[in-house]
Amino acid sequence: MKLNTPRWWYTRDRRHGAVARLLLKPASWIWTAATARRLARATPVEPGTPVISIGNLTVGGSGKTPVAREALRLLRAAGVEAHALSRGYGGSLPGPVRVDPAVHAAAEVGDEPLMLALDSPAWIARDRVAGARAAVAAGAGALVLDDAHQNPGLKKSLSLVVVDGETRNDEWPFGDGSVFPSGPMREPLKAGLARADAVVILLPADLTEPDPELVEVFGGLPVFVARLEPAAPPPPGPLVGFAGIAKPWKVERSLKAAGADLKDFAPFPDHAAFREEDLRFLAARADQFDARLITTEKDWSRLPPAWRARVISWPVKATFDDEAGFSRFLLPLFEKVAERSEVG
Repeated sequence: MKLNTPRWWYTRDRRHGAVARLLLKPASWIWTAATARRLARATPVEPGTPVISIGNLTVGGSGKTPVAREALRLLRAAGVEAHALSRGYGGSLPGPVRVDPAVHAAAEVGDEPLMLALDSPAWIARDRVAGARAAVAAGAGALVLDDAHQNPGLKKSLSLVVVDGETRNDEWPFGDGSVFPSGPMREPLKAGLARADAVVILLPADLTEPDPELVEVFGGLPVFVARLEPAAPPPPGPLVGFAGIAKPWKVERSLKAAGADLKDFAPFPDHAAFREEDLRFLAARADQFDARLITTEKDWSRLPPAWRARVISWPVKATFDDEAGFSRFLLPLFEKVAERSEVG
């Protein structure tokens, strides 16, 4: 059974959820030790093409997939045949499989790979090495790994860590620093940053600048600021929203900030499989307000086909404040790809 993300995970005040934090600490120690041991024992494989890892330090909710999607766009705009590679969380196919949005469903390949495949070639594989080899054999000149910072299977040319820039009302992207399940961290902050080459702070559309205190956390690492913005304004008229992502409350706030006439909002667990009774409840709620249903692009991809025509998909995108600077940071990768092409 999937559970909603605890809000107290993201507060620095340890009085919130104090009993739960204490009871879950032993499990956190086990998780931390297992992650460290797995990373230390691995021998990363060189796949024969540059690899950019887009990952995070927390359990969901940082916006890594929109950043991966934007990185893919920038790479391909620069002439790099960049392919996405994901584990395919939530999908039934083990892979390697090239994702085809016209053929595959989220239940087969996962919702995030379906989003990536809308713009770029995308692969899913539970074995990242096998997936990389399949993508390279198909002509990939660069690989963008979605959610791979804690996966040591492939040798990475660049490791980017995406951090949620939400810091208001004592909310902090790392909470009090506790590791899952007593907090949101996948591993201790210092350990995760030690393997990173740069940080991307992803801000919601209604925050103008990142918190200077947050920027200081990353020491000498390059920091790029990106914003999660609507790809299109929400439609006019009354709306009832819902979302099954790690931080569904952020979707509610984003819709309101974008000017939506939002009458009600229903949160679901991350990667929720929407049941028929869930959707009937949402439809009844919308009828009460004479409203239409709206959800994220990611959630829309998991809806049963019969419901997609009844729900509005609201896409968002990540845009870099200094897109040129971010592209210059990736320039060595472009040069390696160009050199390899000339030799070939």
